[in-house]
Amino acid sequence: MTTGTAQQGTRPHAATRPVRWAADVVTAMREGARLRLDYSAQSLWRVDRMIEELRREGTPSAAAEGVLRGFGAYAGEVIARQTGAEWWATGGDHWIRTPDGRLWDPIDEARRCFAGHGSLRLLCRDATAPKSAGG
Repeated sequence: MTTGTAQQGTRPHAATRPVRWAADVVTAMREGARLRLDYSAQSLWRVDRMIEELRREGTPSAAAEGVLRGFGAYAGEVIARQTGAEWWATGGDHWIRTPDGRLWDPIDEARRCFAGHGSLRLLCRDATAPKSAGG
């Protein structure tokens, strides 16, 4: 057995679906929108702009739900790869738990972004920043 990054090892079962959703949106954006997503924090600028474009075009939320789930899962994977966070799941909901114990809901944040009240880029910035002494 070779040693590698933690991400190459066994991932928790809760990660299975969000990892697939993220990979699906990466493929869809590359093939359909010619947008390269490389799992970097900087790529979340492009994701936020894509979500804003969907909103501006008047895409019905039901029609956008699958891609929003994918974008949220993608943001969660960016956080997981940068911090070693793990996916957690309960009752069909998926969220990220960073090593400092904080919980993040990037899939819901993608929905908030679509509604004009969120940002996956800012969520990632906050999730990857050290926890402040004040909480």
